[in-house]
Amino acid sequence: MNIKLIAIGKTDNKSLQTLIDDYTKRLSFYIKFDLEIIPDIKNVKNLSESQQKEKEGELILSKLAPTDQLILLDENGTTFSSIGFSDYLQKKMNSGVKTLVFVIGGPYGFSEEIYKKAQGKVSLSEMTFSHQMVRLFFIEQLYRGFTILKNEPYHHQ
Repeated sequence: MNIKLIAIGKTDNKSLQTLIDDYTKRLSFYIKFDLEIIPDIKNVKNLSESQQKEKEGELILSKLAPTDQLILLDENGTTFSSIGFSDYLQKKMNSGVKTLVFVIGGPYGFSEEIYKKAQGKVSLSEMTFSHQMVRLFFIEQLYRGFTILKNEPYHHQ
């Protein structure tokens, strides 16, 4: 199985980017992982919230293959413990999914079209985090999930 994370907008914070790069490298020992950044939409001041979500949605959809399974990182999604998330990943691998795509939406969330296409929603927390920090937290949790599946000492009970 391959895992892809799609996010809107680049990470400006070099410290966060260094950590994202570190966990991305660590994750590569377990699974093929890609982080795909969709550039921020230009002239958003001239767009309504709804129009911005629609444009971002079109860009997200253009990055998907027909067989990809789309999971949204969404505040209303299912919450997991780290062990629960590792079980979720194992079930996805066992089900024969070729590419599992997680998406971090823009500042206003997702368009209706994206919600219709999604096969699931996952919430990292009931708290709100910056889009840049969510990338780091999610990639770290992916890494943690795989170390749990391999019974490695990274995660402590």
